Amino acid sequence: MGLKQTFAAAMFSMAALAMPAHAAEKDIVDTAIGAGQFKTLAAALDAAGLVSTLKGDGPFTVFAPTDNAFAKLPAGTVEALLKPENQQKLVDVLTYHVVPGKVMAADVAKLDEAKTVNGKPIDIQVDGGSVKVDDANVTKADVGATNGVIHVIDKVLMPPQG
Repeated sequence: MGLKQTFAAAMFSMAALAMPAHAAEKDIVDTAIGAGQFKTLAAALDAAGLVSTLKGDGPFTVFAPTDNAFAKLPAGTVEALLKPENQQKLVDVLTYHVVPGKVMAADVAKLDEAKTVNGKPIDIQVDGGSVKVDDANVTKADVGATNGVIHVIDKVLMPPQG
């Protein structure tokens, strides 16, 4: 699967996290769209050309930032990433939110890092009942989709440079 496909999966997985667990009759993208809290993610997935990837067989684990998470980025960041000339950077950011395979919360809690579709690992920290990926909090876990699982996060993850 290419980066674009992974990116699309990540974006729509975010939307799925806001949906009830019984939403598993829809794929990650449709689950996210139906949630209504992942409009920015959906737009980014579309701009990156990743929608068809995330509608694929998977399975994918998507750490999906909400619209509020995107709103926390510095002014102009989202607009800049959505420009056609920045498509590869957008793909890099989005694929950093996607982990190959279906990793449920109970499994995430046993890890200290996970390799993303982007190729770079995300840091995982567990403190009691709370889980952080890099510096984002998982606010809702185990939102099911036919091709994977979505974990909703409160911050957009930025891949390390270099």
